[in-house]
Amino acid sequence: MNDIVLLTDFGIDDPYVGIMKGVISTIAPTAKVIDLTHAISPQRIRSGAFALLNSYTYFPAGTIFVVVIDPGVGSTRRPIVATAGEYTFIAPDNGVLSYVLQRDPQARAYELISHQHRLSRVSNTFHGRDVFAPAAAYLSAGTPIDVLGQVLADYVKLPMPRMEITPGRVRGEVLSIDHFGNVITSIGRLAWNHEDELTLTHAFDPEQAPVRLSASACAAVYEDRRIDRISVTYADVPRGSLLALVGSSGFLEIAINQGNACAQLGVDVGFELDLLMG
Repeated sequence: MNDIVLLTDFGIDDPYVGIMKGVISTIAPTAKVIDLTHAISPQRIRSGAFALLNSYTYFPAGTIFVVVIDPGVGSTRRPIVATAGEYTFIAPDNGVLSYVLQRDPQARAYELISHQHRLSRVSNTFHGRDVFAPAAAYLSAGTPIDVLGQVLADYVKLPMPRMEITPGRVRGEVLSIDHFGNVITSIGRLAWNHEDELTLTHAFDPEQAPVRLSASACAAVYEDRRIDRISVTYADVPRGSLLALVGSSGFLEIAINQGNACAQLGVDVGFELDLLMG
């Protein structure tokens, strides 16, 4: 049995996640089911795509991810299963898998068409229960992927997040805001070489050459706010102060030490900002 990981925008106040687990348990009783998160903001497909991108490689090879952020449920959008590297992904074909799949030139997608591998009655509003959870359970139990679906020539792709590198400047956008109000941007991936030197490798265009930059000479700029230098950790600034730092996934974050940067700055997903490289 392969592990099954759930990523949704369902929250935990309603029974939806538990019902999906019940369906999986009925079909594949010994499958391990792991909750990645159910706190993606409702209908925020890009936030779900980014969360998946930053998470999936920390799971064992063979893991099956069920990603249900599905504002088009019940419409003509297709249910799909896809493979990339050693992982399998099940989701609506709305772009939520595109950041992961576009990293792998060998990625393949299939439309889930087998009526034998879904619930007998499929609602118009809960494909997580009726289509996606059963497909994951059958795959975990050993059903071949081509029994569940047929190969797709193409699948929906989101535009790649904005990250433009020009002399002295990187322009990015807000991709996610976490539970603490930390503002996670598309500027990455950044890696420390030593205490003042970083390497910036374009996270969404591997053909772009890496850039070396000095942390102390950089400044993050959003509207009329300027944050000098890139810090190593939150405690580098006094409590309540804004800072820019490299987050755990290698992307530039704007944060407040023990505070909420999103609330103070009034930003949202999609807002643009710059990193000046002095």
